[in-house]
Amino acid sequence: MKIAVSGGSGLIGSALTRTLEGSGHDCRQLVRRAPRNAGELEWRPERGLAEPVAAEGLDAVVHLAGESVAGGRWTAAKRHRIRSSRAPATLRLVESLSPLERPPRVFVCASAVGYYGDRGDELLDEDSPAGGGFLASVCRDWEAAAVTAATICERVVMLRFGVVLAAAGGALPRMLKPFRFGLGGRLGSGRQYFPWIHLEDAAGAIRHLLDHGEGPVNLTAPEQVTNADLTESLARLLHRPALFPAPAPALVAVFGDMAREALLASARAVPARLLGSGFTYRYPTLDAALHRELSPFGTAPK
Repeated sequence: MKIAVSGGSGLIGSALTRTLEGSGHDCRQLVRRAPRNAGELEWRPERGLAEPVAAEGLDAVVHLAGESVAGGRWTAAKRHRIRSSRAPATLRLVESLSPLERPPRVFVCASAVGYYGDRGDELLDEDSPAGGGFLASVCRDWEAAAVTAATICERVVMLRFGVVLAAAGGALPRMLKPFRFGLGGRLGSGRQYFPWIHLEDAAGAIRHLLDHGEGPVNLTAPEQVTNADLTESLARLLHRPALFPAPAPALVAVFGDMAREALLASARAVPARLLGSGFTYRYPTLDAALHRELSPFGTAPK
């Protein structure tokens, strides 16, 4: 297959490219500059592909690019970047694919479990309705933009990502810092569910869904854990205490709505469609995933 990937230099995009190329597929990177070789296609979030004809012959597009929702308070400018880098950019990309004589058969677009909002211990599969809040509205609009690709593609897949765990980047290195200094602890009550997936399983699942997926798919692990469970596992594997919880009011005071919706919200999202499609996880439990990522520190089981 010939597959174009946006966000290919990011944590997930890099892992996906390695997985696809390791399976013999031809990956083209969508880059926001002039192409430097035949493996790159120029695109811009504000206008789509610079030269749509260069995308002729693609079998699939995997669209992962988007402004990070982490890293601080959601100022007005940050909210604008988060929104504009998702639904509008996806619409422009789909529109620029439309004139092709043979459009890609499959369009895969990132989304997130933020679609469900803060739902406590409610079990959430892909048929569960959207929740409320900023992230949920961003995800709803993003998925609606992705669905427009159904007019030109045989299948459209929306990837509702949980937190992707990898020592190389993303959320896990930020989680590890306080624990290494003995300052780790749960966030708020710790009862909020923490939807997660190991990086290798995320890449493998996207590869699997290129052949077997359609519609929204929860990219989460089958084991459902809370923030307190995560805290306990990290403390145990790093041989550090977890005695310093971060009170919810303090988190909200520092991070505002980002804390309410990204750190303290609960989404017990289960991968019903992924499991139903026959996908096999390499790291189905949190301990297995953390052992894999923390093994350089001598914590892998013998």
